[in-house]
Amino acid sequence: MSGTSLDGVDAALLDTDGEDVVRPGPSLTVPYDAAIRAQLRDALETALGMAQGAPVPQSIWDAERVLTEAHAQAVKALLEKSGLAAGDIDLIGFHGQTILHRPEQGWTWQIGDGALLAKLTGIDVVNDFRSADVAAGGQGAPLMPLYHAVMSRAAGLAEPVVVVNIGGVAQVTYIKDDYVSAFDTGPGNALIDDWVFDHTGLPIDVNGALARSGKIDLGLLSRLAEDDFFDRVPPKSLDRMEFDFIPKMMRSERLSFFDGAATLTDFTALAIAKAQNHFPSKAETWVISGGGRHNGFLMERLKERTKAYMLDAEDVAWDGDGFEAHGFAYLAVRSRKGLPLSLPTTTGVKAPMTGGRIWKASCPG
Repeated sequence: MSGTSLDGVDAALLDTDGEDVVRPGPSLTVPYDAAIRAQLRDALETALGMAQGAPVPQSIWDAERVLTEAHAQAVKALLEKSGLAAGDIDLIGFHGQTILHRPEQGWTWQIGDGALLAKLTGIDVVNDFRSADVAAGGQGAPLMPLYHAVMSRAAGLAEPVVVVNIGGVAQVTYIKDDYVSAFDTGPGNALIDDWVFDHTGLPIDVNGALARSGKIDLGLLSRLAEDDFFDRVPPKSLDRMEFDFIPKMMRSERLSFFDGAATLTDFTALAIAKAQNHFPSKAETWVISGGGRHNGFLMERLKERTKAYMLDAEDVAWDGDGFEAHGFAYLAVRSRKGLPLSLPTTTGVKAPMTGGRIWKASCPG
């Protein structure tokens, strides 16, 4: 998994039938170096200005190759860590890197060369998880809800349960009995990370220490909370760059670096809290996964704004950093078996929809 935070590759092992049997194994993160991160940022910026069907610039092809090679290295590192060989693995779920997400135009774009990854690893690969859903009228995201649901039930959590993933974009999954719904809530770490990087060159605000040094601009926050996205009835999803106008606005209004970091962090918390307006009933339990849970200031603001009973992923014995990588392994098996990856209540697709494209390894593991 390479998420919208652009921080690196999360790789994880999973033993599963793609249905009710789910046994998560070891995981690791291989951080991107500054050069790869810059290439991916450039790919995002380039894609933003492209028309659908236009020729793909060489810079994006180059970014795709580098991204795929980084994933191959992550697979190798995980196998070495686990004492396994390629032949011990049935399938790789390869999400790729989303560089553009415009489902209203029937267009979602994840770079990542499935054929090359299969060749480099000697393992069959499933990628392109979102296109079929979008082509059928769905949002193409979020895709983690079915994994959230099976893990929540295995943990015996008091329902209704809300699983929150705070990556570059934040999402929620609402689970009660056999009902599962999901949607993107708004920015996750992306705006915070970009603000910090642009001002300091640092990739993240470690534990929210920088934001904690600032003062939240409540007037600006009130204006941001009026965005139409928050009132839009789910299912709904976001492009990573959807709220990119906010840092530009903050610069034009001469908000200080620390105040900007504080305001953006609270904005993420506010956006997640506003998701409660779309839940069928109040949730009994919230479980937080993704990199955002490491930001202490963000978690404080989220607890204050939701007043919810909130657990960290590790509190329920989940691997909060490898959670989405485990999830795409689960979806890869479902894809190979032709099972749904998305539902009308998770992406807005008209009927449960499978997806993914399988690439056979060119040589045995």
